Amino acid sequence: MVRELFRLDGQVAIVTGGGRGLGREMALSLSDAGAEVTLASRTHSQLESTAAFIAAKTGRSPLCVPTDVRESAQMDELVAATVAKFGRLDIMVNNAGIGDRRGAGSRIWELEDEDWADGIAVNLNSAFFGSRAAIRQFRTQESAGVVINVASGFGMRASTGSVSYGAAKAGVISLTKSVAAQVAGEGMRVNCIVPGFLVQAPPETDDEREMIAQRGRFNTARRLGEAWEMGPLAVFLASRASSYITGEIFVIDGGGLAGGVAPLGQGLVEVAS
Repeated sequence: MVRELFRLDGQVAIVTGGGRGLGREMALSLSDAGAEVTLASRTHSQLESTAAFIAAKTGRSPLCVPTDVRESAQMDELVAATVAKFGRLDIMVNNAGIGDRRGAGSRIWELEDEDWADGIAVNLNSAFFGSRAAIRQFRTQESAGVVINVASGFGMRASTGSVSYGAAKAGVISLTKSVAAQVAGEGMRVNCIVPGFLVQAPPETDDEREMIAQRGRFNTARRLGEAWEMGPLAVFLASRASSYITGEIFVIDGGGLAGGVAPLGQGLVEVAS
């Protein structure tokens, strides 16, 4: 009985930023739980590689839709392409973001308008465009759809490396709460995952493994997280197992925020999104 609550058979999910890293792992887990998946990002080669990887693991072939998440029309087209292929949409994962953003390292008096605008576009506008497009589709289906946004711990603490990144991710958290309250009466749910420091890919050398171990010692859990650990959480939030949860923020950071991980401004490893 309990295990069946986590199954996603017959459901359809979109994962933006699905070509690599956390998006790849969430897409794999959603597919493994039974969902058909659409992968979206700007890099077609990454999408094709991830689609082949998921097909080999789960037997399901994801749809690949190259998408610039900064563009409202392209996000609408992403949903339309998914519905054309699979007949419906049930789960929208707004994961796309950029950590190596424009203007990184700039103080506010040095930051150009274009740098600020690009950071907001990639990391906040994309979540708005994706949520809006998905919810419009959910309403035509009269179905209990799910939106999962991905923010960052830097949306809950100072982001001295990029004020636009921190501001955008804080905006994603607020967006999640507001939209969840708006659509709750229609049976839809909107939640947010806040990753901490996660290793995006397995280390390939002893030096990389040692670096990860050393940086992990600053964290409350005494290790860094791994990308695959995002997958089960995404499945939980997408499934009936979380049917009474909406407008909530789920921090997955090994206790980093609770324990005050690392001195402010010390980058440990590529952040989640």
